[in-house]
Amino acid sequence: MQPVMSVAEVEAFLVREFPQIYLDGPLYRVESLAPGVAAMRFTASERHLRPGGTVSGPAMMALADLAAYVVILGHIGPVALAVTTNLNINFLRKPAPGDLIATCRLLKLGKRLAVVDCAIAGEGEAALVAHATATYSVPPER
Repeated sequence: MQPVMSVAEVEAFLVREFPQIYLDGPLYRVESLAPGVAAMRFTASERHLRPGGTVSGPAMMALADLAAYVVILGHIGPVALAVTTNLNINFLRKPAPGDLIATCRLLKLGKRLAVVDCAIAGEGEAALVAHATATYSVPPER
C-alpha cells in the first residue's frame, strides 16, 4: 500500500492540527514515509529524562503513539479524528542519551481499524529500547 501523503504534508498537518506537540520546540520529526512504514525521530529534552539520565517511559509511549498515528495518516490522508483505542508497550532496555527513532509498520489497515507495530531504538543502534503495538479507530467517511 502506497502512502497518500508526503513527509512534508504529514508534518504540516501535525503543526496545524496538533501544535501542542511542538510547545517545547521541534522535538518530533517525521524521518520517512514509505509503503506501509514510517519513521519518526524524537529528540528528548531535559524534561523527558528520568533519574539516571534515561528517557522516561511516558516519553517513549508518546513517541510510539505519535509515530503510529503518522504511519496511519500517511496512508489514509489527513483524518484528524483517527484515535488510539489501544497502545501496548514493552520497555526492553534503557536508552542511551540521544535521539530515539520509532519505526512503525502497518499490520492492518481496514476501513474502521488500523493496527501498527512500532520498534524504538536509539539513533544508529540496532538493539531496540522499546517495542509497541497500537490500534487506532478510523472514523467512517462522511
